[in-house]
Amino acid sequence: MWLSPEEVLVANALWVTERANPFFLLQRRRGHGKGGGLTGLLVGTLDVVLDSSARVAPYRILHQTQDSQIYWAVACGSSRKEITKHWEWLETNLLQTLSIFENEEDITTFVKGKIHGIIAEENKNLQPQGDEDPGKFKEAELKMRKQFGMPEVEKLVNYYSCSYWKGRVPRQGWLYLTVNHLCFYSFLLGKEVTLVVQWVDVTELEKNATLLFPECIKVNTRDKELYFSMFLNINETFKLMEQLANIAMRQLLDNEGFLEDKSLPKPVRPLKNISALKRDLDARAKNECYRATFRLPKDERLDGHTDCTLWTPFNKMHIPGQMFISNNYICFASKEEEACYLIIPLREVTVVEKADSSSVLPSPLSISTKSKMTFLFANLKDRDFLVQRISDFLQKTSAKKPRAGSREKAGVTDPTPGEESSDLLASPSSTLSSQLTSFLEEAPTASHGLLKLFQKNSSTEFLGPKGAKEKMKEESWNIHFFEYGRGMCMYRTAKTRELVLKGIPESLRGELWLLFSGAWNEMVTHPGYYAELVEKSMGKQSLAAEEIERDLHRSMPEHPAFQNAMGIAALRRVLTAYAFRNPTIGYCQAMNIVTSVLLLYGNEEEAFWLLVALCERMLPDYYNTRVVGALVDQGIFEELTREFLPQLSEKMQDLGVISTISLSWFLTLFLSVMPFESAVVIVDCFFYEGIKLILQVSLAILDANMEQLLNCSDEGEAMTVLGRYLDNVVNKQSVSPPIPHLHALLTSGDEPPPEIDIFELLKTSYEKYSSLRGDDIEQMRFKQRLKVIQSLEDTAKRSVVRAISSDIGFSMEELEELYMVFKAKYLMSCYWGNNRMAAIRRDQSLPYLEQYRIDGNQFRELFVGLTPWACGSHTPVLAGRMFRLLDENKDSLINFKEFVTGMSGMYHGDLTEKLKVLYKLHLPPALSTEEAESALEAAHYFPEDLSAEVSPFVSDLDLFLHCETPEAASPEEKEGSGSGDFKDKRALACLFFPFFAEEKGANSPDYRYYLQMWASEKESKKETIKDLPKMSQEQFIELCKTLYNMFSEDPVEQELYHAIATVASLLLRIGEVGKKFSSRPHKKPEGNEQDLTSEEESLPSEHRQSSAGEQHSPVDPEHKAGGDTQSGKTLRENQLVSEEGRGEGQGSPSQLLSDDETKDDMSMSSYSMVSTSSLQCEDIADDTVLVGGEAGSPASRYGSTIDTDWSISFEQILASILTETALVNFFEKKVDIGLKIKDQKKVERQFSSSSDYELSSISG
Repeated sequence: MWLSPEEVLVANALWVTERANPFFLLQRRRGHGKGGGLTGLLVGTLDVVLDSSARVAPYRILHQTQDSQIYWAVACGSSRKEITKHWEWLETNLLQTLSIFENEEDITTFVKGKIHGIIAEENKNLQPQGDEDPGKFKEAELKMRKQFGMPEVEKLVNYYSCSYWKGRVPRQGWLYLTVNHLCFYSFLLGKEVTLVVQWVDVTELEKNATLLFPECIKVNTRDKELYFSMFLNINETFKLMEQLANIAMRQLLDNEGFLEDKSLPKPVRPLKNISALKRDLDARAKNECYRATFRLPKDERLDGHTDCTLWTPFNKMHIPGQMFISNNYICFASKEEEACYLIIPLREVTVVEKADSSSVLPSPLSISTKSKMTFLFANLKDRDFLVQRISDFLQKTSAKKPRAGSREKAGVTDPTPGEESSDLLASPSSTLSSQLTSFLEEAPTASHGLLKLFQKNSSTEFLGPKGAKEKMKEESWNIHFFEYGRGMCMYRTAKTRELVLKGIPESLRGELWLLFSGAWNEMVTHPGYYAELVEKSMGKQSLAAEEIERDLHRSMPEHPAFQNAMGIAALRRVLTAYAFRNPTIGYCQAMNIVTSVLLLYGNEEEAFWLLVALCERMLPDYYNTRVVGALVDQGIFEELTREFLPQLSEKMQDLGVISTISLSWFLTLFLSVMPFESAVVIVDCFFYEGIKLILQVSLAILDANMEQLLNCSDEGEAMTVLGRYLDNVVNKQSVSPPIPHLHALLTSGDEPPPEIDIFELLKTSYEKYSSLRGDDIEQMRFKQRLKVIQSLEDTAKRSVVRAISSDIGFSMEELEELYMVFKAKYLMSCYWGNNRMAAIRRDQSLPYLEQYRIDGNQFRELFVGLTPWACGSHTPVLAGRMFRLLDENKDSLINFKEFVTGMSGMYHGDLTEKLKVLYKLHLPPALSTEEAESALEAAHYFPEDLSAEVSPFVSDLDLFLHCETPEAASPEEKEGSGSGDFKDKRALACLFFPFFAEEKGANSPDYRYYLQMWASEKESKKETIKDLPKMSQEQFIELCKTLYNMFSEDPVEQELYHAIATVASLLLRIGEVGKKFSSRPHKKPEGNEQDLTSEEESLPSEHRQSSAGEQHSPVDPEHKAGGDTQSGKTLRENQLVSEEGRGEGQGSPSQLLSDDETKDDMSMSSYSMVSTSSLQCEDIADDTVLVGGEAGSPASRYGSTIDTDWSISFEQILASILTETALVNFFEKKVDIGLKIKDQKKVERQFSSSSDYELSSISG
């Protein structure tokens, strides 16, 4: 590549000059190429260890002038071919021009200008628009691609200097982290280490320190452990590796591959050696943390953050922290945890102004909202820029605002429409608005929670102690709202959490759930969205709708709200609308229980958005088909049990209880295992704290029952202990009428266990396990997600292998290896394909066997690497035929079972089975229309009438072909109906009324024959060799071509060529004789047998014996009048070289083999036996016809035609091949697919061979 000219002071240090002229030097790096000795080894080692990006190319070109001591590097190359191309260009285009200059400075200036121009032109043509990667980073990326053989679509994210521990020896080298791979390269004193690991294969990623290894990163795959250490910044490296592995797991989970964010803001100043992808990933990590901290919608993107202080009026203090600004929100988080959190939606902001600075309050910024709250920020470093950014976002927000007078609640007014509803609000009288209005009027649940509807007259009962307690709670919250604000702009402090832990009053529960979960933001920005979903989804049949209908009456059946049609209908609408919104999740069991509780405290729209927040943000991946999120948190729970309850952990593992309890506890938030009044308090805290609260409570429950659990002998006893405990967790402050709880297990005569107050349980969980932090839980989630998803993938692999192992000849181990190769090929198409179709065609709802499917191109690559029938350049053609044969449903995709079925047909079974596969590969549908045009023409050629008697040699297929042919119908029938209808009706009529197919008074066969044939087709039976259709002449020629290509690299290829030449010649004559038999006029049926006998006696004895032995000389009724008709495509002349000089004309080196069209039916021309040496693999061209002919015949002069009356059966091919020992040995030879699989894996990791720098030659 051309380089921007750089000064080189010492030109010959570590370099050898290979070419020179007055103006340029071509140099090779010492240690590259052959030889080099110890100096070469040292130089090679230094290049890898010391160079900042391992980018020293082995060749370079320097510009020099005679009197100057300074050299300029103008080009470098990784191979001799590349650098020679640049050298030749310089000699051709610059040498003559440079000789004109007199001043050496002018020469150097001209050369530098020319090189800069070339580079600019290349960049303009090759660099994609907006490519911001720095030059040195591009060089490192180029080095990575060449070193590891990666395509251009594989993007480098970053690279680091580190050591890889091979055994106990560290190998210093360079770690390259790409989007889909982890790569490492080291070269030390002739020893080369190259590693390539796919992120999807990583099962564990850990940062730890041991006595043996210093602080290091451990990367585990299924079959090896890798240790990397001595990083300059190990935390940054590990964080990036986590992100990339997480993206890979997401790809396995739901096909969300990595898409680069092209809308990132450009950096203000160039960032040294940081790629656009690295900035993208850093931005993603910050966005995820920002959204999780403040519970913001998934599409919110952080624009920036800055240090500042916030004036808090409730305690009259300036609290230090950070301000975060995004498209739609201004947020604040105090540095001291729990001191203060603030979320200000820009839709609420009315005034942003800069206040006067003072020594007490430097650079203040005041923000006022519609709810009459004012927030004062100070100590802002770049206040002017900040105000400008906020103003820009406010302008965009105001442009999206709907008309005034929208719904108001909790201090939030004038909600902002989202993108989905922009069309909806374009017109106040839009259709959807009227539908929404009617919907709100019709359903009471559209405006009120079910609890209000079913407890209208219960307020008088609140006069007791419980009622007084409830009123005290309400008053406490009202005081809090007065001091800290109400709605989204409320100051959230430790006091807020205290109030939540004491219990949320029922009148405020729905409102606070919406605020704490962030669901309120999405609801007010998407007005009408839920009503639109309800309209679209109701009444549509789907698997999710069926499952929802089945579970509706199992959702809190003990609650009166769900014992009538109103509550059931509301639950149906919410669940169906969500399944329609998110078909990836659709519906999962436990969603009905959670949603029913949400409907008690909120209207349908509020319950819907709470469900969205729950499924998509607060409990990610919980409710998909494989409940991955719940399994991940189950793993975290096990890890925390080992940490906090080590005595109990081992016992629980032995009993296998954790996996049972955690799913039911986590998926339903304890709603299915605790009395309703108690569980809903846990839900209160969950919406404020997140999953941390569920884990804390779970640990507290185990801790409270530790003694009893340690004494349990089996899982059932442990479940009884926990069931009794949970059943007696009570809420003595609840004002709702008690709802009977479905007891997990009844007490058996013992004293009932003591009641446990839910508020005491919560208090205990905070006291003992308050050290749990959200950041730590997210870190553990990543670690567990790797294990869970890889475990699920292993389960899928075992399920697929078990499902097909009984039908396939491969062993379980071989099938597992094939599955991994098949899956790797699919995944490669996901991230290296030019489109996203590969990801789209993986449907998670399908059975495991159907989830990974590959297309024709991917299959061709696998086939070429794995087939035992290597046919050189003909192999891809054979692969295409095999793909069409396996693709039974014609969707241009095959699953794993179809793939291994095709592989097994070539590897296993006896000679007959393998030949059957090869035979089918040369018949439709495997043989495409283009490849078998003549064969198709032959299949559609039929005579005008049939003989009265059906020959015993005529197959069922032949009869059906005749029945389906319009030629057999009268002209009146053809004119009276469409071709399609006529063909279908005619085929049906031929099936049940065979006399339709007979004309001119011919007698019809017994109808019982057709009924038996129809009955036999209804039964599933194994295919026999008699079921295979006959092969036409062109198809047979294709088969011969395949065989000749197949033998080209075999150790006994000459013997095989001789054998196949003999067999091919014999089969050609058998087919010709069969054609003559079937082509005889049948005017005297009683003389048929005599005619056949006399003709057979006229054959040479060798052929007569073969025909008699086969017993398959076909007497096809469809050919009886077509002997002289040739309806094949004409092929150009083609010659086969005869090395032994056989054939007519000894002086001629070649002989044209063709079919003689003009010979008489009764005459038998002499067919040449083709010798072993006269038929070589490369001689069989696409248009060769292997039928002998006379040199002087018209066919020889004008080319040959495919004989459409010629046919051969599988039995005849099989019998002929059995006569040749070499062919039998070839097809019965065992081939180890394990070696092929290893080679295939090497191909997938193929390293670039563009450089002639061979390390092996140095080390050897």
